[in-house]
Amino acid sequence: MTNAIEVYGITKRYGQKAAVDEVTFEVKRGEIFSMLGPNGAGKTTTIRMILDIIKPDSGKISVLGAPFSEATKARLGYLPEERGLYKNVALVEMLGYFGALKGMNRRAAEQRAAKLLDELDLGAYKKGKVRELSRGMSQKVQFAATIIHQPELLIIDEPFAGLDPVNTEIIKNMIFRLRSEGATVVMSIHEMHQVEEMADRLLMIHQGRRVLYGEVDEVRHRYAENAVIVSGQGDWAALRGVIGVQPDENGRNITLRLDDQTTPDQIMAMLANDPNYSIRSFALAVPRLNDIFIRVAGGEAKIAASAPNVAEVRHEPA
Repeated sequence: MTNAIEVYGITKRYGQKAAVDEVTFEVKRGEIFSMLGPNGAGKTTTIRMILDIIKPDSGKISVLGAPFSEATKARLGYLPEERGLYKNVALVEMLGYFGALKGMNRRAAEQRAAKLLDELDLGAYKKGKVRELSRGMSQKVQFAATIIHQPELLIIDEPFAGLDPVNTEIIKNMIFRLRSEGATVVMSIHEMHQVEEMADRLLMIHQGRRVLYGEVDEVRHRYAENAVIVSGQGDWAALRGVIGVQPDENGRNITLRLDDQTTPDQIMAMLANDPNYSIRSFALAVPRLNDIFIRVAGGEAKIAASAPNVAEVRHEPA
């Protein structure tokens, strides 16, 4: 099976500046793939080249198994950061029109529109108009317009911006359902906790170049320190090989920093064999994506995107 998107060595220059510089990546079918990067990093330019809105100066792009064409458009949905809806048209009628543009039967499109509005908690506004809605409600309508035709590939730019927690959860669950039904989802997003929760793999672009790429857990492990996080009771500083003890702000979990000669497995063995310690949980100290984003975007570290996969290890003592 071909990948949903294949991008090989694409470059786009504006004058002397390379907005995107020799970027290569693949998006697998049926996955949630997240694109990250600071403002101006090249994410939007990359998306526009994938969608054939602008042409790369060099490199190749394949979408759903072939170069982008008119036929491709009916198979994908795109939610841009700049939203666009007809302000004075009834919601069901407007969504039905968008569905018809994607090749749907108009009546079937309006029936699906009504169902989507119910799922988005907008059933009471089916005959209402966009100008009568709040910003968050309008954003949900835009999402419905993006998925009205059940696209194989969904590309969404900042899907949660401006949404409250309840509506964020609604959109998030719909994205998960689309993925479970076989759709591929590409998200350009700034909320790192959403990436950790939702994405299978990620790409980070910084100054036009690929700086992080791979499975979310594997990327986090590339930045892992030689440390473990434990909860329980005991004199943590007395453990051989522990050079630092740092409780979290509520005191429930303790980070133990280890010297270069001591491994997490050795610490686990010590704790398991010493009756003076009572352990509730034991995990590798893996940084959050937000911390990695700040380090990479701040120029403090660069990691080879081809680093080997490392599986996450977590132990919960009985």
